[in-house]
Amino acid sequence: MANKVAGESSLKENHFNMTDNPRANPLIVLRRDFEDDDWAILFDPDKGDAYGLNPVSVFIWQLLDGKHSVSDILAELRSHYDGVPEEAEEHIREFIDHLMEKGLAGYNFQV
Repeated sequence: MANKVAGESSLKENHFNMTDNPRANPLIVLRRDFEDDDWAILFDPDKGDAYGLNPVSVFIWQLLDGKHSVSDILAELRSHYDGVPEEAEEHIREFIDHLMEKGLAGYNFQV
């Protein structure tokens, strides 16, 4: 998947392996300007779209650096939060799939 670009479908319909290292689109802006709140907004300046993120999604977003696999992200999540459910791996995959569909994450980006 080294050539995968945000928004590009793969033969596996955007599903990736636990060892793939997705990364956040560097053109997307993370806004965390809310007092006493861990929520944030992803802003796509090219489209003018904004997406709200809850605290766990923000945590995952910050690990989308091309160095962390889904397995790594899951391990980090479990080390920082108590009570991470067994189905967290699938939730992480679905979240990243959604980001990829919106062009907010992928594998390679032309900047």
